[in-house]
Amino acid sequence: MPADSRTKTTIIKLRKHKRVKEKTCLVTAYDYPQALIADKAGVDVILVGDSCGMTTHGYKTTLPVTMEEMINHCESVSRGAKDAFLIGDMPYMSYQPSDQIAVKNAGRFIVAGMDCVKVEGSMIDRIKAICDSGIMVMSHLGLTPHTRAKLGGYRVQGKTAKSTEIILDQAKRLQDAGCSFLLLEAMPTEPAGIIASELDIPVYGIGAGDRVDGQLVIFHDLVGLFWEFKSKFVKRYCEAGQLIQSALEEYKNEVKGGQFPAQENFYEIKEQELEKLLGDISWKYEKDRVENLAKPKHSVTPITTKRD
Repeated sequence: MPADSRTKTTIIKLRKHKRVKEKTCLVTAYDYPQALIADKAGVDVILVGDSCGMTTHGYKTTLPVTMEEMINHCESVSRGAKDAFLIGDMPYMSYQPSDQIAVKNAGRFIVAGMDCVKVEGSMIDRIKAICDSGIMVMSHLGLTPHTRAKLGGYRVQGKTAKSTEIILDQAKRLQDAGCSFLLLEAMPTEPAGIIASELDIPVYGIGAGDRVDGQLVIFHDLVGLFWEFKSKFVKRYCEAGQLIQSALEEYKNEVKGGQFPAQENFYEIKEQELEKLLGDISWKYEKDRVENLAKPKHSVTPITTKRD
């Protein structure tokens, strides 16, 4: 969908949200059906997150996710979403080695249909290089999964005045480097709100309270399709996993019990064509076998045996 489409969400609209204090709604999606559902729901922004590693591929962390996997997910999402602003999440080691590699890989996301890329951490030089190439960037501060070991694990960030000052300084430097958006993860409400108020660019949160400019939550967390753990900030709006499992169990039981497929699920053949079919002696099914199959499920064809 071209950026000048009348219904397409653009950076102009997202900047206006911040200016008029309208909250922006963000959600992840990793494939065509999820993107289609999110887009029809009117979500403003879809992030094709490297969280697909855990939600879709079954990895224990996001670190094993590759560029090829991310590009594949982005292409699928771009085919399903017509109106949402699309952000592609740059995976581990797709931007760290050099500015040249960072710009090249960022470009691949744009070719795959994204409007913007997301880069973790305060990598000022890398992000400036991408921005200078004409590509929009969302930075990601607070809890940064790519460097969770350095942070001591998945720990809430910005819990002290000093750490909040450090994150705020990083955020301002990233804004000066050309960042279009900032995502804050796992931070207390007040520090995150201070950072959002100090920046001109939109600041979104994932587990960062209600004083930021918008909210991001993982698709699978929202609808009950992820079972490894449930973060404190997540609200489940339905249990889709349970609904799908129940449907599959019902399907299995009907197949095994002979209720599915039923007559309304059959394709028909014209009677004259059936006669031709049954009259062909080369056909591998005998006429009486076909007729027996057409009888009601519980009917029994008598079997006579010759007695000596």
